[in-house]
Amino acid sequence: MRASEVNGTEGLRRARFAIAAVFCAHGAVTGNFATRVPWIQEHAGLSAGQLGLALAFPAIGSVTAMPLASAISHRFGGRAALSGLLSLWTLSLVLPSLAPNLLVLCAALFVYGASSGMSDVVMNAIGLETETRLGRSIISSLHGMWSAGALIGSAAGAVAAHLGADARLHHLLAALVLTAVGLLACRSVLDVRSAPEAEAPPRFALPPRSALLIGVVGFCAVFAEGASLDWSAVYLRDVLDTSPGVAAASTTAFALTMALTRLGGDRVIDRFGAVRTVRTGGVCAAAGGLLVVAAPQPLVAMAGFGLLGLGVAVVVPLAFAAAGRSGPNASQAIAGVATITYTSGLIAPSAIGAVADATSLVVSFGLVTFLACGLVVGAGVLRTGSRAGTGETAGATAGERTGDQKAAPDPLA
Repeated sequence: MRASEVNGTEGLRRARFAIAAVFCAHGAVTGNFATRVPWIQEHAGLSAGQLGLALAFPAIGSVTAMPLASAISHRFGGRAALSGLLSLWTLSLVLPSLAPNLLVLCAALFVYGASSGMSDVVMNAIGLETETRLGRSIISSLHGMWSAGALIGSAAGAVAAHLGADARLHHLLAALVLTAVGLLACRSVLDVRSAPEAEAPPRFALPPRSALLIGVVGFCAVFAEGASLDWSAVYLRDVLDTSPGVAAASTTAFALTMALTRLGGDRVIDRFGAVRTVRTGGVCAAAGGLLVVAAPQPLVAMAGFGLLGLGVAVVVPLAFAAAGRSGPNASQAIAGVATITYTSGLIAPSAIGAVADATSLVVSFGLVTFLACGLVVGAGVLRTGSRAGTGETAGATAGERTGDQKAAPDPLA
């Protein structure tokens, strides 16, 4: 892969701001959608079981469509591909609120998920190329901007819901605003293109073995993340008998911890490298899981969920970065890792529920703790690849660069 020339530090500065804005807009779509799910359920006349079935379709759409992203990016170039796919994602926000029944809602959410997954792959590939040009980590803060966007979108959705606004109008306005923001940002991102002599990638292909191993590490992190986001409030309510307000606060605290850790994670990654960062995160996540399982009172469990969020926050960004450097086709490798991690996010909530039904929620989070230990064991696979022009492996620290080559100054530092 290659990127079009950027005119000096100022152009690189604009490119970094631009891709950060893309991540933020992408996250804001999710936040706006999630807060209006109750309205969508009522409008379509769905039972809880039917809603649960429908909410599986975004992940199904993502997993199905992600392998297409590499071919689209090769055909049109990264900037054009991102502009089109991000616009498809932001505009697809309108579809679920228009669905009159279960069948139409499932189809709408499939399109919604497919556009999300494809744009996710391309923006991560461009983010990784921007990181390479800078010569230092930015991938964690980019994912932090996604989390910030999700929080902003959630706040907007909460206000709309409080005012009793029709979700169709709310989502139409949000979609138009986010589409405009996304298109404006895409004008300044790096235009990542395949080399002229490169063959077009297949529309569907198995990811390389290295990406599969990296995906397993991402799987462990996303399983813990999905379980905590979807079940932390239920855990505090049912196991520790807390009030609904305190239980809900645990989920908000977990999401906020994830966002803040990602926004500040790049300095840690540059100082200690990907491998040591993930191993330390795995220890924190496992300790958090143990606190949750053994918690005698709500505050201890909330501290445990906080440690879980702290421990897994940067794993997926680093998994995407390692995948992008694991072979000649960054988009294809990222798609492979993203497919595995999205699958984990799909099965985690139901797996936790199934184990809880058979045993208890305490045992379910014992499983989460066990998978968190997998981060410690598997962190070494994130050493794959190197940043162009620095000779730095993904697991190396900033001080391990060779020769006289220096990283480009971070324009946002």
